Amino acid sequence: MSTKAQSTSFDWKRLCFMLLGVTAFLVIYYSPAWPDAVDPLGERFPLSKEAKGALAVFMFAGLWWVFEVVPIGITSLGIGVLQVLFFVRPPEKAFKDFMDPSVLFIFASIMIGLVFTKTGLTKRLAYKMLMVVGEKTSRIYLGVFVVTALLTHIMAHTAVAATVYPLLLAIYALYDDTGSKTRFGKGLFIGMAYVAGAGSIITLLGAARGAVAVGFYKEIVGTEVSFFELTYYMAPIGWLMVFLLWGFFMIFCKPEHDTIPGLREKARELNKQMGPLTRKEIMAALIVGIVILVMSLRSFFPMLKMLDKTAIILISSIAFFVFKILDIKDLEDVPWNIILLFAGAMSIGYCLWETGAAKWLAVNWLVMFEKAHWFVFVMSICFFVLMMTNFIMNVAAIAISLPVALVIAPYLGVSPEVILFGALVVAGMPFLLLVGAAPNAIAYDSGQFTSGEFFKYGLVASAMLLVVVGVFVLVVWPLMGMPITVPRVGM
Repeated sequence: MSTKAQSTSFDWKRLCFMLLGVTAFLVIYYSPAWPDAVDPLGERFPLSKEAKGALAVFMFAGLWWVFEVVPIGITSLGIGVLQVLFFVRPPEKAFKDFMDPSVLFIFASIMIGLVFTKTGLTKRLAYKMLMVVGEKTSRIYLGVFVVTALLTHIMAHTAVAATVYPLLLAIYALYDDTGSKTRFGKGLFIGMAYVAGAGSIITLLGAARGAVAVGFYKEIVGTEVSFFELTYYMAPIGWLMVFLLWGFFMIFCKPEHDTIPGLREKARELNKQMGPLTRKEIMAALIVGIVILVMSLRSFFPMLKMLDKTAIILISSIAFFVFKILDIKDLEDVPWNIILLFAGAMSIGYCLWETGAAKWLAVNWLVMFEKAHWFVFVMSICFFVLMMTNFIMNVAAIAISLPVALVIAPYLGVSPEVILFGALVVAGMPFLLLVGAAPNAIAYDSGQFTSGEFFKYGLVASAMLLVVVGVFVLVVWPLMGMPITVPRVGM
């Protein structure tokens, strides 16, 4: 009888959240025209009907993603559909973004993870790691976080997450082989995503956002930030966040067991059973190694910069099939829900950018602080970028906020350096939404947490991040020689 009751019960909570998203869209879309945004120089930024429609789609997607009323990939399809049906953007633009190069980069990164899993390379890496870190779950957390952060110094954090993810699955299988959700599982996978972001800010190789922001900064300010200068200022805050996040997950996702008795010996035995490296393992490692090397060298050799990173990494996907490491059945294992999630994120990001909605938001937000204390202004920029980077591409979040911030900064006596580095720090750590960064979505595929739980942990982690940025702006970066304030320019 109870089974029958369960089958006929209706999920009213889900319906309410679905209607909330739809209502938010309709209210924003059909509301009267909103006032123009006006920057400190008097330039006006009107909010067109299309831009208001972009904000409506933005709110709809955010609510449906957070409350996960349908699979997150299906919500992404809704982003494209609403843009087209309500004439926010034409279909050739709205749906074209679903196959943006960044989406294909994520696809190729996930394929690398699949290969590492199928060939057994991830199990080898997992067993080797466990033989080093031992049986304490706290050390397993730390070992995973440190390895993840180190890898992001030399390769894109998306590729790192795709590589580390199957390794975490192998480690977790030794902790719990039933597939059930645990605090340790939540901490392991969410922690990997967070730490991938923290590590990626340290060098220009960790993500595209760094190189784009530095180039953008040079164009506006006329000053060049070198590879090593960026690392000098970002390494202390990046690694501090890695260790703070370790402490964070030891508190909020404290493992059910302090140790896994016999784990080191079990890992040693399993590693021994795998025998020598197979031909497929060697080929897979060689292909991935060459691709990572070429992508890394792009930052040092101008002639290689002409080679697109998406095209480079897709060579690995093709090579996996050419050398019969993967076959057509393996395509069924690709998590298309995650691919669609990022396809939708790219579409709404470009939608906000192209319609002018993002610029309107940035100007309205930042001019509220044009007469504030310089520290409040800097933190307001960081907060805005942090919020935006959870919804749209972090490169776009920086691109829409930096120009406005750099215009206002001289009037408040704020140096451009602190704005650049502060924005880059928070842009690398979108802890709230799965669409904020590829590692978030990759971690979600583990099934260990919901998007709501990710958001809940992210609220606390984001607050911690802003406190750390504040301390660095006020104390640490000045001690390291970064100019924070400059003589004010009269209005």
